[in-house]
Amino acid sequence: MRKRAADERTTEGERPMITRLEGSWCLVLGASSGMGLAIAHELAREGVHILGVHFDTTDGQERAAVAREEMRGHGVEAHFFNANAASARTREELLPRFEELTGGTGIRIVVHSLAFGTLLPYVGAEGEDSLTARQMNMTLDVMAHSLVYWTQDLFTAGLLREGAKVYAMTSAGGTRVMPHYGAVSAAKAALESHVRQLALELAPSGIAVNALRAGVTPTPSMERIPGSDRLAVHARDLNPHRRLTRPEDVAEAVSLLSRTDSSWITGNVIGVDGGELLT
Repeated sequence: MRKRAADERTTEGERPMITRLEGSWCLVLGASSGMGLAIAHELAREGVHILGVHFDTTDGQERAAVAREEMRGHGVEAHFFNANAASARTREELLPRFEELTGGTGIRIVVHSLAFGTLLPYVGAEGEDSLTARQMNMTLDVMAHSLVYWTQDLFTAGLLREGAKVYAMTSAGGTRVMPHYGAVSAAKAALESHVRQLALELAPSGIAVNALRAGVTPTPSMERIPGSDRLAVHARDLNPHRRLTRPEDVAEAVSLLSRTDSSWITGNVIGVDGGELLT
């Protein structure tokens, strides 16, 4: 009833700003675990068809296959591709497939949730390895620059249209420092800069681009950070909600922000952390 009333309030020639997600398509880069997986599940429950790209070994592929079937249980299409999302060849191979699967409707939501990078220090202690140029370049290419390349190719292929939303997952590490996090911190800072530039350039096309800054969240990528257990305890004690951010919190934010055709919320770093940075 509320949706009908909202539709009736629009004048002739206008389109309702709040729209249904059901029947649209979402592309998740990094779909097999953590925030990417939670977002895919949440949107599938909302009736969104899912395209997932992930890069996993056998165990990870099996978990992705289970997740895909769970999503299909909501009556949507779900297609997962085990490939290196940071590779130009992957984009070349998958874009024609995406065009075919979406049937000319385009992709409504793009989620960049790639968490693969080095955790070596810039200057290692005696007997400890230090970051190399190759590792630095790899980390920034995967976690930051690939957002630009995917957005470029999706837009050129006509898969991103007015009303589309692009989200990149960032963290407070983009402006803070901690041991072993230097390259990832640099990648997050670059990612946020890319978001602002893409937002500027895609605004005339009605496409919104934002970064979502989750709080400390228990994910497989976080568990690889040395000292993550102490970081989790510290963040939980400081958070006004007295708990850590959950992947599902981020998924709900994506669902909420994607329910408008407006591109007026764009170029931002949006906190999804329960007020963690307030304290």
